[in-house]
Amino acid sequence: MKFIIAFFLPFSCLASESLFNGKDLSQWRVDSKSKVTHWTAQDGVIHCQSGPKKAGSLLWTKKEFTNFTLSLDFKLGEGTIDSGVMIKNAHDQIQIGISGSLKRDLTASPYIPGKGYPVEGKEAIAAVKPKDWNTLKIKVEGKTYQTWLNGVPGVTYTSESAIERGPLGLQLHAGKDMSISFRNLEITEKP
Repeated sequence: MKFIIAFFLPFSCLASESLFNGKDLSQWRVDSKSKVTHWTAQDGVIHCQSGPKKAGSLLWTKKEFTNFTLSLDFKLGEGTIDSGVMIKNAHDQIQIGISGSLKRDLTASPYIPGKGYPVEGKEAIAAVKPKDWNTLKIKVEGKTYQTWLNGVPGVTYTSESAIERGPLGLQLHAGKDMSISFRNLEITEKP
């Protein structure tokens, strides 16, 4: 009996956890400089809409993470979409949509302050479905980020600015008139 318990215990640690209960934003917090009015939750979807002043906003998980695989669906809305997933801090990001600085789609590519977009996943960018749901998968192990978009490999990048532990964030970039929706936010933590 001890053998069976010891065999199954490591696998139980790799269970997937939902970051969104499908009803409200109780598992999330809004950046202290932001307004919660940009973010709504209903029918299993987190929706983000810029306001008239085009202020930026970050929606952060209350929980922090170290090594993990994150999978989420996003759907591009109206406007020029410049969004992303913040990886453990407000600096390292996996882009969703059009880069404000480069004026082109860089979905599934990392944005690193001081380095811009050091690598681009051109095949993954080509897999973006502009009018439908897209699935972005991000694997973080130590300082290395790996991405896939709709099953297409994106990039593998090691970030010197990566930190060990922190929350995950969804971004509404300032200065944009845009909307984006997220659903099925699932994370699997690694020991």
